[in-house]
Amino acid sequence: MKYILAATEDRAAAEIIRTAFRRSFQVDAVSTAGECLDVFRKRRYEFTFIDLDLLGEAGGGKGDSGEALQGFWQVFPSAEIIVMTRPERIREAVEAVKAGAANYITYPLNVDEVRYVTESIHENIRAQSELDYLRDRFWQSDSLEVVQTRNPAMRAVFQQVRLVAPTKSTVLLAGETGTGKGIMAKLIHRHSNRRGMQFIGVHCGAIPDTLLESELFGHEKGAFTGAVRRKLGKFELAHQGTIFLDEIGTITPAAQIKLLQVLQDRTFQRVGGEALIETDVRIIAASNADLGKMVETGLFRNDLYYRLNVFPIALPPLRERSEDIPQLTEIFLRQMNRFNHRGIHYVHPQVMEAFQRYPWPGNIRELENLVERAFILETSTILTPASFPAELFTDWPSAELKPAGAKLKLAEVRGRAVEEAEKNYLQEVLARNGGRINRTAETAGVTVRRINKLMHKYGIRKEAFR
Repeated sequence: MKYILAATEDRAAAEIIRTAFRRSFQVDAVSTAGECLDVFRKRRYEFTFIDLDLLGEAGGGKGDSGEALQGFWQVFPSAEIIVMTRPERIREAVEAVKAGAANYITYPLNVDEVRYVTESIHENIRAQSELDYLRDRFWQSDSLEVVQTRNPAMRAVFQQVRLVAPTKSTVLLAGETGTGKGIMAKLIHRHSNRRGMQFIGVHCGAIPDTLLESELFGHEKGAFTGAVRRKLGKFELAHQGTIFLDEIGTITPAAQIKLLQVLQDRTFQRVGGEALIETDVRIIAASNADLGKMVETGLFRNDLYYRLNVFPIALPPLRERSEDIPQLTEIFLRQMNRFNHRGIHYVHPQVMEAFQRYPWPGNIRELENLVERAFILETSTILTPASFPAELFTDWPSAELKPAGAKLKLAEVRGRAVEEAEKNYLQEVLARNGGRINRTAETAGVTVRRINKLMHKYGIRKEAFR
């Protein structure tokens, strides 16, 4: 049996809701905010119709719809709540919808309208589920961990990757050092039609200028001193695959001309050779410097820049996506435990607070290095402040830290904090009980089913704690 809750002092409205769903749902009716929260904790409701006044009472009478809704979502995170209101208070009902309510409906209620509201919610849920399913089908299973993010800018980046990966277009990745441009290049290749062929990465800035052309395009025997035999370049080795040119802004003017030829004609010549060699290769370039400004100052060819800048993707620095730091930290810990089996699965709250304040000049690479260093030094089952450098705990200016945080509603910030605390607690209890679900449920004072739901919600696997 499925259930619907009608929370209103208007008995006629409750009866209309009961009539609308008589055949398919059992409708429970309450008339106070206290009763509403009590029954909500005891039974799972597919839909909850609640009067705007009662919603305000549930939030402590502060008029904060978001805070009131959080009380329901802490009990049942996917609750679908429909606000009932008088026509003259529609604006307040709209604010509740903005805070996360599924929809609103006005008095006097109508049976058809009540049914339509719930059907539209069902349809939206189904459409979103299908979209999520298709997205998960697009990403290879070994990429799902990488593409999880709470940051809107990174969600936009992954959407761009999804769109461009199946094409042949040249991609230019821009971002500070350590933001994950190499990972993004591999992600594009892995989800392209060339995934079965070579992916070859070249760090242009790490190769001496005198050898760069030879590395990229190869050379003939005797082309220069030390060229004792023919050498195939990276463009030949990457034929029908993908070549990733990292720090493209460092290449010499001569190499720029040859690279332009590859982009225009799909041909090149080995150093010291005369024959034109055809190549079918997809180019992904990356730079931590502003190539547009380099063009203006004459340090980079403008025609090459426009050939590379077909599909630009800008990666945000870590300080602008601090909401992803807990998940990234968890990924790094999981990887280290996979090879070292130290049994360290979570981070002390004081360390995580410092992570949120720190400006991360080295971005994700710096975070990974700090976590790895602490993992080696730590002697307990949790990464403590003692295992990290003292400068991490300096009081950094808060203005640099979370520019997106102030744009969020208080309810969103509170919801994220609740989720983070819940997730950290669950990981701690699982670690203490060696990943055993029954004991974890006993320790937490909840059911095994509840633990399984939370583990699914946060992507936690019990195997990681054994």
